[in-house]
Amino acid sequence: MLGTGSAFAKAFNNNNALLKANGRNLLVDCGITAPKALHELGYNFGEIDAVLLTHIHADHIGGMEEFAFQSKFVFGRKPILYIADTLIDTLWEHSLRGGLQQDPADTLSDYFDVRPLAADTTHELLPGLSVELMLTPHIPNKPSYSLLFNDTFFYSADMVFDPDLLHSLVHDRGVQALFHDCQLHPPGVVHASLPQLLTLPLPIQERTFLMHYGDDQPEFVGRTGAMRFVEQHRVYEWDGLTFA
Repeated sequence: MLGTGSAFAKAFNNNNALLKANGRNLLVDCGITAPKALHELGYNFGEIDAVLLTHIHADHIGGMEEFAFQSKFVFGRKPILYIADTLIDTLWEHSLRGGLQQDPADTLSDYFDVRPLAADTTHELLPGLSVELMLTPHIPNKPSYSLLFNDTFFYSADMVFDPDLLHSLVHDRGVQALFHDCQLHPPGVVHASLPQLLTLPLPIQERTFLMHYGDDQPEFVGRTGAMRFVEQHRVYEWDGLTFA
């Protein structure tokens, strides 16, 4: 995990991950702190084959300008950008165009090999790695897509508490691990709060790992029921995949 912090955390990097599958590297979100986090772990943007974005907030896309510039002008390459088809125009027009547009590079495709993804459909991203985008509620009228990798590993975008979805993932679809964003203090307005997540039944809690938390996270160690915290800079392996 490149980082496990909330949007306003300072002790923790933005909640972004580096997923490794069969020798290929995929960024899961690229927030403001992603360039620094990659450097801390000994990586550079020239080693990133693709990036997958969940939604348009700075802690998830704030490092994309540097990623684009370094890829084009330092490494001379065009990495793959996997993104929901509903987010492409918003990413360029409202987030990246002001910094990246220059003659002759004036479109998102000048910097990335853009691969639109439809929700509720399985897509192969890298050899041995598939994903299904799931539209999950976060900010009204601001699409945010959680991720189901290889049908067994759920990685939330920012989302409010949705116990019915989590129950369905575990009991109907057989998901074995859930990395879920967690606001430590109530109320959970745009994120699931820890008190809400603690109401989940034990079989779901045992599969749930908490991320996207605030700087006071150490005060909550041992207070998360059967759930555990995801740790920054720790490598997690699951079903042939590696999150670093």
